[in-house]
Amino acid sequence: MLCANVGILLNLSFTSVKFLISNTFALSENKKPTRAKVSYIIPDFKIEDSFMSRLLKVAVVGVGHLGRWHADKYAASADCELVAVVDNNLEAAEAVAQKHGTQACSNYRDILTEVDAISLVVPTNRHYKIAREALKAGIHCLVEKPISETVEQATELIEIAEAKKLVLQVGHIERFNSVMLGIKQNLKHPQFIESTRLAPFSLRATDVSVVLDLMIHDIDIILDLVDSPISRISASGTSVLSDTIDIANARIEFENKCVANVTASRISQKRERKLRIFSKDSYISADFQEKILSINKKGKTNNEAGFKDIDHQEIRYDDTDALNLEVLDFIRAIKTNGQPTVSGMDGRRALQTAIEITSLILPI
Repeated sequence: MLCANVGILLNLSFTSVKFLISNTFALSENKKPTRAKVSYIIPDFKIEDSFMSRLLKVAVVGVGHLGRWHADKYAASADCELVAVVDNNLEAAEAVAQKHGTQACSNYRDILTEVDAISLVVPTNRHYKIAREALKAGIHCLVEKPISETVEQATELIEIAEAKKLVLQVGHIERFNSVMLGIKQNLKHPQFIESTRLAPFSLRATDVSVVLDLMIHDIDIILDLVDSPISRISASGTSVLSDTIDIANARIEFENKCVANVTASRISQKRERKLRIFSKDSYISADFQEKILSINKKGKTNNEAGFKDIDHQEIRYDDTDALNLEVLDFIRAIKTNGQPTVSGMDGRRALQTAIEITSLILPI
């Protein structure tokens, strides 16, 4: 079996960080999966401004299940200083603060004059209030998804950030999944997309529906991949264990004739995060959980039945720390006065679609 070792440095449009790809792939029938190792590198940049060249002072507001991980990433970064962690549960904040040698607070207002940037990792119903105050105070914000409860709130946050020339990034973490690299490299004019995102029931995040909790990840990815206005949406779903929608399905039709069928459930017995994309002459299957990309393309030779052979390739990507990449992208955007990979406008677009889907589901 012929093999080739390839090291490629790319600057891809779907993210503002560079990708160093060390890839080994088979040039035959690919009966064995390709191994792809992807390393994300923040590009070198020269900064003359003394404010931008010094360490960023950062705080994490909300150090529950996910917020603790945000604190870990900032504490490990050479480009910033984790000056505080904030949580209504002061005991929880103190535990994280002790781990990283920083201060703990129970009120986010206590740190607004001390930081350059925050990660906001609190329940969705608190996003708008805290982000608004932080942005008005001149603080860059990384807000976990969804960006806010309403489109109007999201619009106001975007306008404040633009007026004050601040970075407003939304935590759609799947954009930093290593398998996204292969999708972008191989995608051409998607015509039909099917996504499935399943998870067992958990009390965490039941303050919002499964559409805003899980499906919104795939909504964001699909809107980014298709890049066409939506022409029509239909949806169905129901509540099973919580007071909000626990399982939902939506059909999204775009003006360019692409159609997406999106399913999300948080009452499954298994975890699954898969995306299937059909285009003319090709089919891509992506497993975000297992980091496997299956690429099927119409071949150049005919088989015995008179149809074109199908060329198949399977790529297995090494694990990457998607949250760390998200945090690094946030830091990069601040230090270079650039745009984050997932902007406030991206977050608003995904939120608007998710809200429309939710409104189409019968009252539960």
